[in-house]
Amino acid sequence: MAPNMSLFAVNAILILSAEDSSRILAKYYSAPHPPAGTSDKSTQYPGANPYPTVKEQKAFEKGLFDKTAKQTSDIILYDNRVVVFKMESDVMLYVVGGADENEVLLYNVVLALRDSISILLKSSTDKRTIIENYDLVSLAMDEIVDDGIILETDPVVIASRVSRPPVQDITAVKGIDLSEQGLMNAWEFGKMKLSERLRQGL
Repeated sequence: MAPNMSLFAVNAILILSAEDSSRILAKYYSAPHPPAGTSDKSTQYPGANPYPTVKEQKAFEKGLFDKTAKQTSDIILYDNRVVVFKMESDVMLYVVGGADENEVLLYNVVLALRDSISILLKSSTDKRTIIENYDLVSLAMDEIVDDGIILETDPVVIASRVSRPPVQDITAVKGIDLSEQGLMNAWEFGKMKLSERLRQGL
């Protein structure tokens, strides 16, 4: 096993406008805890965020967009990072990993992102629709990658987790009456139970 192996495969997921390289949605990841003996400000360990400030992130995004705007391939090495990307309508989807990261794995992440967004937004993956459904897109990104660790790459599973509440929550809420009369009944029930408890305690 190589000494630098880590679960932290993704440094960033970016969605940029293809017209002017402006940021639509960007998530930069870093490991929650640096390895023992490493300073908190260091960016030289696996899973570290290489661009900790917004200024550095914007500069990276601008340079990355300029580099990929004329590319025909889906993978490049930029700023000592493996970057896989897809153009979809008027947006660019990027997944950024370390220089020694598996390109196929990162490519599966960008495909999962593209396909899950397409499912969630009913095949209208454009800047306006992404901004209008920012919450769904952000949740989809969270379902794919958490703190730089890839969790899921099946777009159907991702879309199903994002688009509907968990089953255990649905069954718990179904029997609750939230009308005014239902709330009054709950209040009276609570009052009765409290008075019973107080009488038993005395």
